[in-house]
Amino acid sequence: MRSFAYVRASARRARRGAGGPGEMTMQTRVFGRTGMHLSVLGFGCGAVGGLMVRGDPPDQERTVARAIGAGVNYFDTAVQYGNGESERNLGRILQKLKPADAVVGTKVRLPAADFGRIADAVTQSLEGSLARLRRDHVDIFHLHNAITASGGGEALSTRQVLGEVVPAFERLRRQGKTRFLGLTAIGDTAALHQVIDARAFDSAQVVYNMLNPSAAVALPANYPAQDYGRLFDRTKAAGVGVIGIRVLAGGALSGSAERHPIASPPPEPIGSSLSYDADLERARRLLPLIRDGLAASLTEAAIRFALSHPAMGTILVGMATPQQFEDTLAAVQKGPLPGAALDRLSALQQGFAGEAR
Repeated sequence: MRSFAYVRASARRARRGAGGPGEMTMQTRVFGRTGMHLSVLGFGCGAVGGLMVRGDPPDQERTVARAIGAGVNYFDTAVQYGNGESERNLGRILQKLKPADAVVGTKVRLPAADFGRIADAVTQSLEGSLARLRRDHVDIFHLHNAITASGGGEALSTRQVLGEVVPAFERLRRQGKTRFLGLTAIGDTAALHQVIDARAFDSAQVVYNMLNPSAAVALPANYPAQDYGRLFDRTKAAGVGVIGIRVLAGGALSGSAERHPIASPPPEPIGSSLSYDADLERARRLLPLIRDGLAASLTEAAIRFALSHPAMGTILVGMATPQQFEDTLAAVQKGPLPGAALDRLSALQQGFAGEAR
């Protein structure tokens, strides 16, 4: 069984092909079986950071233009981000800037009231997204609902996903409205494995961060996080591209409780502890990485950790300001964490074992 130590060898493989020290070229990675080459840093347009939802329009445009100039080519949004505001803002800016190689992904989250009309609801959602994005198609269309074995609440069952959502997505692909099919890999681990193994999806948005590395490695017994059961093994076998989400655990991995005025309140944790405060407390216990000189900040360490596994195609980092994008870009340009940092992190993570989630 793979252990935390496995990440170090993985990081060496991920580092191959990256630029050397001082190299400013954005690294790209082949995104699963799609053949697309995505920048290792994607542009997250979500509501947690808030720039593309509640930000100043000139700041939005300046930051997107800066990202494009730095080599970022993947832009990720969703209907739920500001009730369409993120899509509207991204669409406005991309129409003005007209980047040659922008790859755009959006999402559909079905309310439980629409579970009896999944095909129609999926189609209507994408049509609305395309209108807001000012595009005739998106590159990746992701399912945003959680997936469980039997469904319930606003979670979809594996049967609903494979039997109803996938055919609706495929119909939209045949109509030229999306190129690839994706999902957000949240819900029950066994259900996520089943859906990935079905090879119906081309992309998976996967929780992977310094508080929960279980998509890559076996967790110690009684570790306080959801065990995703080395989901990367499944995505690799199925040829599914991986988009890293919750890289900063909703902001907890900054180690600071302070939030920018346009950022969302602390979000509900996904995959890690059961409270944001517990995530924040554990994040601060990773500060020896900084004191030992292995990274300049917890945020930098978290970003570089996410890049350290070769299964990762691109990562999304929420931002509230242009400067936060610059800080993220600087961290990405340093490349994956070195082996000494990964070893130290592994030792610190072992200390969480046995604690209440």
